[in-house]
Formats: sequence, C-alpha cells, structure tokens
Amino acid sequence: MTLKTTATAAVFGLASSMAFAADDVTLQLKWVTQAQFAGYYVALENGYYEEEDLDVTIKPGGPDIAPTQVIAGGGADVTVEWMPAALAAREKGLPLVNIAQPFKSSGMMLTCRKDAGVATTDDFAGKTLGVWFFGNEFPFLSWMSQLGLATDGSDAGVEVLKQGFNVDPLVNGQAACVSTMTYNEYWQVIDAGLTPEELVTFKYEDQGVATLEDGLYVLEENLADPAFSDKMVRFVRASMKGWKWAEENPEDAAMIVLDYDETGAQTEAHQVRMMGEIAKLTAGSDGALEEADYQRTVESLLAGGSDPVITTQPEGAWTHAITDAALN
Repeated sequence: MTLKTTATAAVFGLASSMAFAADDVTLQLKWVTQAQFAGYYVALENGYYEEEDLDVTIKPGGPDIAPTQVIAGGGADVTVEWMPAALAAREKGLPLVNIAQPFKSSGMMLTCRKDAGVATTDDFAGKTLGVWFFGNEFPFLSWMSQLGLATDGSDAGVEVLKQGFNVDPLVNGQAACVSTMTYNEYWQVIDAGLTPEELVTFKYEDQGVATLEDGLYVLEENLADPAFSDKMVRFVRASMKGWKWAEENPEDAAMIVLDYDETGAQTEAHQVRMMGEIAKLTAGSDGALEEADYQRTVESLLAGGSDPVITTQPEGAWTHAITDAALN
C-alpha cells in the first residue's frame, strides 16, 4: 500500500467516524446523584441514549450549584429544575423553556412535630418553619401568602428559618416544621428517631398549592436550531424510556443509581425506598407537560400578595414540540 493510499484510507476512516459520532448532550441535575434522577441514569446504563445516537454526560448538582446559573453559563444543554425557579428566572431575563415534564406530582411537604403545637395550618402563626432557599422557597412563600401569613417573623405570621439541606432543626426542636420531600428528608426524620405518630405532614398537593417539580428545561434560543431540537427529541424519548423502566424495576433502578454515585454517600436501603416514592411521582406521565398542571403552578406563583413569585402571566415558557415528536 502506498503512502498516498494509506493517507487516503486514514482520512476516509476519520470522516466515517466523524459522520457517525454520537451527538453530545450535557444534563445538569438539580441535586446530587440519587434515585430522584433514576430515569436518566437508567437510560445511560441501559444504552437508551446510545440507541438514540447520543453521548450523554450527567452532571450532579449540590447545595452550591444552581441549575439555572449552569445552563445560563453554557455549562449544560438541558437541566432538571422546579418550575417556580424556572419561571422566576424567565421573568428576570433567562429564557428557560420546559420541553418535558417527567414528574406528574409534587413530593414537597412540610413535616411538623405535634409536640410543637401544630395540628392544622391554623397553627402555623407564631411558629418557626424551616424553608429551603436557592429557588426552592417560592412554593412555600406562595402558600403562606394564600394563607394570609406574613413571613417576616411577626406574631401574626411565621418565622422563616433558612433551612440547610437536612432536618436537624426539626429533630433538635429549633423549628416546629421543616421542608421535606416525600422521597427523601421525611425518611431522614424517621431515621433520626421520630415516629410517624409524632408528626403531622402537609403535602403541597393536598393543600392545592403544589407546583411542578423536576421538569426538563433548555434555553429558548437553542430551540431555534433544528439540530439542537432533534437532539432534545431523542434525549427526551430515551429519558422517558428510562423513567418507565425505573418505575417497573425500582430496586434495580436504585442499584444503577448507586453505581453512579461517585461520593459513596448513598445507601442501598435509602435509595430503594426513595425510588419507590419517586415512582409515585412519575406515574402517569409520558413526559408531556399537562397544561392544567402548568396553569395551576402559574396561578399559585402569581398569588403572592404584595410579593408574588412572578408578576405577569409567562409567555412561551413551555412547548409540546419536543414531546410530540418524541412520543410519535
């Protein structure tokens, strides 16, 4: 073989590999590697992304990582975010668009100690309530506004404790209630020694103030690129395949998540239990955002009295274009 032939073959091989190179997609998670994001890890592990000609990188979140800032800075193509934070960011100038909604129901709630004098929402006044911030406070503030409770610590209102991502304030008696998720922190309270009989929970779903959680968001400008939109169609299709597999195989899904947890912080028992609860939240979703759920979220965020989370009805904050193409 001549040098020229060898060079030509090498160039052809390079061109062929480039032609068939998988499309890169970077996903930014809202929180650390755990069963809350099992569908994406399942899709990665089971080869669903590969089947869609995608090379997906999953970036864990954490207490110092704001998904909206990551995607705004170009650090991700798509991010998992709660709708209140996404809509608040959109109103401030970051044009996030919901392209899919794997989570049908909200897992957010307040968990309170009965011995702190809390039995109903009427007992919140004068109490200290633990609240997550970094965008997670928006549903809570909207709820308090609807209850007519100030959050400035006044006697007729509530004292807001900026809660870390743990349940120590409730366990130590520092707060009457703390923010918990059905699939995570509630069980931390139980594991800390409090019994369900000693607690009362207020699910945002039951209170009629639930807002959508864990949707998939991209920058609006990127959707104008047909190649990017095509990648997102394939990404959503593979991700939803991962989510449905995780629902049907919760224990196996939890084990996949553990394999991807580089910190070693998660335990098998906790992840299996979490996946069981997560499956309840993704059940009934095919990935397409239901407009009624979206509107309920918007109305809850607008109903903030003198300090609403958002001040105007959003325009262009979601699209069915990606899920329509992914599901058909």
